[in-house]
Amino acid sequence: MIDWLTGTAFTVAGTGTTWAELLGFATGVLNVWLVARQRIANWPVGIANVLLLMLLFWTAGLYADAGLQVVYVGLGLYGWWAWLYGGERRTRLTVGRTGRREWWALAAAGVVLTGGLWALLDGATDSTVPLPDALTTALSLLATYGQTRKRVESWWLWIAADLIYIPLYAYKGLYLTAALYVIFLGLCVLGLREWRADLRRGAAPTPVPPGPAPAAA
Repeated sequence: MIDWLTGTAFTVAGTGTTWAELLGFATGVLNVWLVARQRIANWPVGIANVLLLMLLFWTAGLYADAGLQVVYVGLGLYGWWAWLYGGERRTRLTVGRTGRREWWALAAAGVVLTGGLWALLDGATDSTVPLPDALTTALSLLATYGQTRKRVESWWLWIAADLIYIPLYAYKGLYLTAALYVIFLGLCVLGLREWRADLRRGAAPTPVPPGPAPAAA
C-alpha cells in the first residue's frame, strides 16, 4: 500500500506527483470546505488527509510537517468530540472569539514551538528549510487548536500559515500541494466569512413576538 501511495500518479513539468499527494489534495479540499460549513464530517476526512500528508512530507524531507500530522490525528479526535459535546452542558460547540488570556498563551506557545523546532530541525536533521518548516508547524498547531474550540480567529492563523506554505512547497517541488494550499487560502477566507456571520447571528438579540401588554399590578 505504501509503495503504491509513494508511486507516481502523473508528471508535471518533469516532476512526479505521487498518489499520496493526489489523494491528499482531494481530501484536503473536502476537509477545509467541511470545516468552513461547520460539518462534523470534517474530522474523519481530516484524519485521513493528515495520514496521507504524513507520508508525503516525510518522503519530501519536511520532517516537522510529517511529525505534525501525528499531532493532528490526536487533535482531530479531540476536535470531533469537542464539536459534539464541548459546549455548555455537553451540547454542540458554537463559534466564539479568542479571549485575551488565550491569545497570550497562544503567542507564548507559538514562540516556544517555533524556536524549539527550528533548533531541532537545524541541528538534528538534514532539513534545508528549518525555520519556515518550524514556523508553519507552530502556526498550524495553534490554528488547529482554535479550530477544535471553534474560535473564529483560527482562520487568520491558517491564512498566515498558508501564505508561507505556498512558496515553501513550490520550493520543495511539491507543485500540486502548493496549488492545494492556494485553494486552502481561498477556503480559509470563505471559512472566516462564514464563521464571522455565524458569530454575528449568535450575538443578535432574539426578537420578542408582539403580544398584549402585561396587566398593571
